[in-house]
Amino acid sequence: MNCPKCTVDLMDGAKFCGSCGFTIADAVIVGAPPPVSSAPPPAAAPTSGGAFHFDADGRGQGRGYTWEIKHQGAFALAVVNLQPEQTIAAEAGAMVSMSANVELYSEMKGGVFGALKRAVGGESAFVSTFTAKGGPGEVTFAPGAPGDVAGIEMQNQTFMVQSSSYLAGDTSLVVDTKFGGAKSFFGGEGLFLLQISGAGLLLVSSFGAIHRRVLRPGEQYVVDTGHLVAWEGHMKYDIRKAAKAGYLRSFLSGEGMVAEFTGPGEILIQTRNLAAFAGMLKPFFPSQGGSGGGFSFGN
Repeated sequence: MNCPKCTVDLMDGAKFCGSCGFTIADAVIVGAPPPVSSAPPPAAAPTSGGAFHFDADGRGQGRGYTWEIKHQGAFALAVVNLQPEQTIAAEAGAMVSMSANVELYSEMKGGVFGALKRAVGGESAFVSTFTAKGGPGEVTFAPGAPGDVAGIEMQNQTFMVQSSSYLAGDTSLVVDTKFGGAKSFFGGEGLFLLQISGAGLLLVSSFGAIHRRVLRPGEQYVVDTGHLVAWEGHMKYDIRKAAKAGYLRSFLSGEGMVAEFTGPGEILIQTRNLAAFAGMLKPFFPSQGGSGGGFSFGN
């Protein structure tokens, strides 16, 4: 046994510590189990209850591959390790690096009409697939703009995704380009959105971090269209001006058009707006006439 005060070794049954002088209570029994607390165990941390299944540690496993998100934050990188002869699909131009034995193949998925829809929707007309040949291989992906990458384990679900946010996914997922209508176009989203359905890994990217918002049944929530990443396919939404009082107030507020969603469902929101960021940088670039903003240091 040890002295409760100075922790020096004592003989079993000792009543007094010769080192520090501490008196050991008679109630202390050698080898006795610690007292059992009557307090209830702490409650488990609540879950978001949303439809988007994120892996808390930023890694997971799919059919024939494992994946991990490294350097999470402003410069995230998705690393996919393929087993021999296994394949992962990605948006054209998303690849950062790959093993020498990984074979890249690009095709017009959905034929000419499908490629046309993808091109009109702001995507590449081609879809890239990466297959490990003769052994395991690694492929890494990243978006073109700074921001985060999230791995979503789809479970026979359907999500609507902004075309600029789709990065890569399981080859079993069905990625279709859907017409968003005039409301989508005037809201700044473009005429087409991606409808992604099935089961497997879906990698999405954001400009900034990804904020999750779960809506209760009947709850309404407004999001600037430039901050949307993805939402559940069944959710209803309308595009309207930010200020209900009139278009002038919306224009003066700098908010423009927004999407008003109605629950139940979950929305993924990016914390930064790429178009707004580009507009902020515009004065610092020279104009076509050769004279522009920025810093002048003289001749």
